[in-house]
Amino acid sequence: MRITRFKMSNTVAWGDLRDDGTIERLSGSPFQSGWSLTGEILSAADATLLAPVEHPRIFGVGFNYVSHIKETGWDTPTLPALFVKPETSLSGPNDPILYPKAGENIHYEAELVAVIGRSARRVSETDALEYVLGYTCGNDVSDRVIQQQEMRFGCLFAGKAFDTYAPLGPVIRTDLDPSNLDIVGRLNGEVKQHGNTSDLLFSVPQLIAYLSSFMTLQPGDVIMTGTPSGVGPIKPGDVFEVEINGIGTLSNPVIAAGA
Repeated sequence: MRITRFKMSNTVAWGDLRDDGTIERLSGSPFQSGWSLTGEILSAADATLLAPVEHPRIFGVGFNYVSHIKETGWDTPTLPALFVKPETSLSGPNDPILYPKAGENIHYEAELVAVIGRSARRVSETDALEYVLGYTCGNDVSDRVIQQQEMRFGCLFAGKAFDTYAPLGPVIRTDLDPSNLDIVGRLNGEVKQHGNTSDLLFSVPQLIAYLSSFMTLQPGDVIMTGTPSGVGPIKPGDVFEVEINGIGTLSNPVIAAGA
């Protein structure tokens, strides 16, 4: 199933996006019990796809691809290097990434994102994937100037936290194996990142087990699992795409912020 959150005729709903260009509407939210497919078929051409989660807690993981660790020159983490992005950083398919007036060095980061489907607390690596609804594409947009200043003092937040700096979408794919997925990042059509989740330092089950060891993960939480090598700058006028086999392509233009 490819779960989509969409807007049509001023109504926001959930559905299953099909290969034939139609959406079968769901009876409710996939993050609540009792939902089902309704049999109501809609045209995807008449819908605007939205971010596939509504009010997420967004967890990020730094330095989680071996290739990315090598390109940065940082030490290999012994624990997941976690950070959070606020809900206000969320944006959806085709939404603009706002480039701030004071921005100097803003980077793209193509990522696989795990979407939690039910509450998880103290789960094992063996059972961790049972708590995942599915997977989507993400772009962990980052202000490198602020990030580098923060990291000198052992923190990581503001450089990741700007409005629109967490594009997610286009759908949540429910039946994927996260251990061997190709991730491609394209800037204005040119491939800049090409990695595979087999290069993850901490796998999706390891991340879920670790996070749930000290906190309760809730339905709708998302884990941005890290980015492969090839990160680089974006500027107003650019378009960045994240493509993951089995999920689709997340595309976002970059525009200058008005203020």
